[in-house]
Amino acid sequence: MLRSCCVYGAGILCVLLLIAGIAMALTQVFQKLIDNTIKEQVVLENGTEAFSVFQNPPPPVYMQFYFFNLTNPAEVLDGDKPFVLQVGPYTYREYRPKEEVKFLDNGTRVEAISPKTYVFEPNMSRGSEDDIIRTVNIPAVTVMEKTKDRWFEGLVSALMKSKGIGVFGTFRVGDLLWGYEDPLLKLIQKFITMDDHFGLFYKKNGTDDGDYIFFTGKQNYQDFARIDKWNGNSSLNWWSTEGCNRINGTDGASFHPVITKTEKLYIFSSDLCRSIYAQYESDVSVRGVSGFRFVPPSQVFANLTINPDNAGFCVPAGNCLGSGLLNVSACKEGAPIIMSSPHFYQADDKFVQDVFGMNPNKEEHETVIDVNPLTGMLLRGAKRVQVNVYLHQIQGFSQTGKIRTLVFPVMYLNESVLIDEESAKKLYAVVSEANVIVNIPFIVISVGILLGVIFIILMCRQQTSPSTEAERQPLLSS
Repeated sequence: MLRSCCVYGAGILCVLLLIAGIAMALTQVFQKLIDNTIKEQVVLENGTEAFSVFQNPPPPVYMQFYFFNLTNPAEVLDGDKPFVLQVGPYTYREYRPKEEVKFLDNGTRVEAISPKTYVFEPNMSRGSEDDIIRTVNIPAVTVMEKTKDRWFEGLVSALMKSKGIGVFGTFRVGDLLWGYEDPLLKLIQKFITMDDHFGLFYKKNGTDDGDYIFFTGKQNYQDFARIDKWNGNSSLNWWSTEGCNRINGTDGASFHPVITKTEKLYIFSSDLCRSIYAQYESDVSVRGVSGFRFVPPSQVFANLTINPDNAGFCVPAGNCLGSGLLNVSACKEGAPIIMSSPHFYQADDKFVQDVFGMNPNKEEHETVIDVNPLTGMLLRGAKRVQVNVYLHQIQGFSQTGKIRTLVFPVMYLNESVLIDEESAKKLYAVVSEANVIVNIPFIVISVGILLGVIFIILMCRQQTSPSTEAERQPLLSS
């Protein structure tokens, strides 16, 4: 009797476990529990791990600069294609803490600045800051663009000739990056007001790019670290449409938790003077932690025939250069600066063919974001952007010679980050614990199946009746 009770008890327990396990799996009760717990914990407020990472990002960030050295300047001025050789990288360790942090509106928003400091890393570089690069004389080209068709155009041209200043020049790497006193800019003060110093990152070492106000994620987890205002404004004023002027997304250092493969990750970049987005591409694993890889699709910088939403980035209105390029002269004090991906990756083939030495490839030149989908923590990232100058013949300036109309590559940067070992171990423990909890329904189902197998075996044994003494006797006796 006791044996029968145990057998039927195992059967009933098997059915109950299977029903409970399947119900929990279908309703995703534990997945929702984990997601809700993470949403509550990943908030920018004092004492949370998320705020600590936001204020002092632990992984080291490195900025690598690659320059394009022009080998045939005379031929270019005579109408030939430029031939460039890539040199570098010149690598810097980047420090980017959040400072002057102040919580607003009952902790729903937080104000901060993010000063960036760059320290040269000679052991990670190929060359020194004293290396000489031949490239476009950006101050000279900017002055020509600003003074063309004005009454003093001839005076400026004569001044440039007298000083031997032309379209191209040679510069120290350190000067090109961090700034130098430019002789032409100093002389031109009589005609136009411009800073007499120039550098691609002039006044950007040890300084911040403005005041940010972020949402903390307290009211909505999807707003975690999203930018509400930059320099007191919730939109830009450089572009011609509301959508293009919208400040959208985070600063790229962190993202909201519980990320899905179907959503877009938005990032605002003050360097690009606009917001961009990235889409899911593949699953990845970084230091043993699972993640999703997001990349900006080609539509982000596509021309308006492919992506009509980009019409507002054509400046002046209607003046579009082609896919893969962004004219940022409006936010660079009128300098004819064109941004693109390195080596014109994903740009129209025309721009690649216009310059000898361009070899675009996905692995080296694509911007990537590897993020843990549960916590939104950045596992690995690489922002890759190229700085170009728009060159063409300017009638009042003989210095431009017979130069072709082209987009000339000056340099590109690779700003990269990789999660450190300690942070990876902490995150791995969190993800592993969450995976165990999420898989509880399948564990319950497995136990139910095991009990079902035991129940079937016991039932089969119970059905087989024991033989009698007579049945065990041999058929023939000797």
